[in-house]
Amino acid sequence: MQNMVIDIGNTLTKLAVFQNDKLVESYSFKGISKETIAGIQKKYPGLKKCLISSVVDVSPDIKRFLDETMNYFQLDETTPLPLKVNYKTPETLGNDRIAAVVMGNALYPDENVLVVEAGTAITYDFVDGQGIYHGGGISPGIDMRFRALNSFTHKLPLIEKAKSPGLIGNSTTDSILSGVMNGVIAEVDGIIDNYRNYTDNQLKVVIGGGDCFYFDRKLKNNIFVLQNIVIEGLNKILLYNFE
Repeated sequence: MQNMVIDIGNTLTKLAVFQNDKLVESYSFKGISKETIAGIQKKYPGLKKCLISSVVDVSPDIKRFLDETMNYFQLDETTPLPLKVNYKTPETLGNDRIAAVVMGNALYPDENVLVVEAGTAITYDFVDGQGIYHGGGISPGIDMRFRALNSFTHKLPLIEKAKSPGLIGNSTTDSILSGVMNGVIAEVDGIIDNYRNYTDNQLKVVIGGGDCFYFDRKLKNNIFVLQNIVIEGLNKILLYNFE
């Protein structure tokens, strides 16, 4: 079975094609149109099912087109999931967070899992060994931290992130790099340690998102890196609903 997953964000739309649970191809667009979708359908004529996850209202034209050409549904708080959600405000829970934790749970069923998604924000989401999602935390992402230093001060420049900053910055640029990059690594390591203590060290850690590789081999904690964790999790939700 070939599936299509469409993840519409505030600035980018990600679209992926799966053969059952195997990712075949993925795309990123600044916008999405029925013509774009039709082109992918032409390339993959076996596409029959589609899931849309969106933080904005989906165009009626796209909905109508998908309704005419595929069996599709849109993810929301009422969508059946392959885990139990123990969250006080499920209507406010971001689709990216729930998709990421669904994938984390699929990778390590019957185990406690902390999923860290490093993107615009850094999110921490915990699912226990019984498949119950409890919530987690949200903190500013790497780019947001650089922008905050630039926006809320008069003299600090806006700089780009780097993978290997020194500990002691001997210029303003290097000092910002040290503070932000080493600080965010220390934050993630510290929060992982707290979850390890919470679970008596019975914990798997998965890191995904666009900035996940800034943490790979930088953390003292053992982690599994899966950059496309949200897209993969959305497909797991699709498969669960069409089983």
